[in-house]
Amino acid sequence: MSPRIILLGATGYTGGLVLDALLRRGVSPTVAGRNPSALTALAERSGGLDHLVVDAGNPDDLRKHLSEGDVLITTVGPFERFGFPVAQAAADAGAHYLDSTGEVGFVRALHARHHQRAQESGAVMLPAFGYDYVPGALAAALALRKAGASARAVDIGYFASGPLWRGISQGTRTTMRDGMTLPSARWDHHRLVDERTASRVRRFTVRGRGKSAFLVSGTEVLFLPQEFPSLDAVTVYNGWFPALSRPLSLYSALVGAVERLPAGARIAEALTRPVLLGPPGGPDAALRARIPSHVVAVASGAQGGRPLAEVHLTGPNPYSLTGELLAWAADHLATRPGATPGVVGPTAAFGVDTLRQGCAELGLVTV
Repeated sequence: MSPRIILLGATGYTGGLVLDALLRRGVSPTVAGRNPSALTALAERSGGLDHLVVDAGNPDDLRKHLSEGDVLITTVGPFERFGFPVAQAAADAGAHYLDSTGEVGFVRALHARHHQRAQESGAVMLPAFGYDYVPGALAAALALRKAGASARAVDIGYFASGPLWRGISQGTRTTMRDGMTLPSARWDHHRLVDERTASRVRRFTVRGRGKSAFLVSGTEVLFLPQEFPSLDAVTVYNGWFPALSRPLSLYSALVGAVERLPAGARIAEALTRPVLLGPPGGPDAALRARIPSHVVAVASGAQGGRPLAEVHLTGPNPYSLTGELLAWAADHLATRPGATPGVVGPTAAFGVDTLRQGCAELGLVTV
């Protein structure tokens, strides 16, 4: 039998984008989730898809529906809460695994828990395979390859343009709020270190203009050093709101100081609550079309040193790109065996050139 592609969370916002992208590719996935009536209605609207009622929190319940070589996509977050049983089921079954997480702490724990088992079972596990953080990994790999053997550091900046605040989903706002109180990981002197989010601000040149971005987490810090062992430093920045980068750095410092006070957790929650303000769900197609993405990677001979190479990628809206990337990877894993098993990064799984070509087909291209 041909491998199945199973989409967990298809009735949600991101899951819906993935489903649409799969259908455009001519792929008919099995949609899965907890709500029987919602799944049945979605399956019928989508041309009579197969559907499964499963409990994502029970790996045994999910495991019985998976076979070796199947591809499981999950968009059900927060992943720290719901992701581990799903990943365990895939690793045990030898089914390939993809998710849409932006939670770097989850990815670190996923590698520690399931990498060895996935290698044994042949499962390719690709967490955070969307706008978070495929473009940065690809841009960095291209910049490092262009820079050559003397490259020791790479800085990665994520940018977008247009009516950004209106174009942020409820899930992203929640992640942003939580991220203000969590540290951000960096690769520094050949080890992972945690720093206060937004404690660093860096300027990048984007479309000919200087734009500021602040320190965030990114899975590039986990996977790039494995592929480029000479790297001393990998740092990821977010520049969605360039004018707010330095105020956000001060805001982050305030939240961090408040958390150390008695009852600080409650006060910090109140301080970060305004980040959640906005409509439910996510931006529609018309709004997404007005907000393209731009990612830049700068390779240098030392952290803060003279740039050796710079690569820019531009592409679709971050949410649209996430749906397309997950659909592309799922289709590729189901039809073209040979990707590297284990919990791996996007360039290690497919190779830089294959990933670059696949991204170009989706509209994510170098400029």
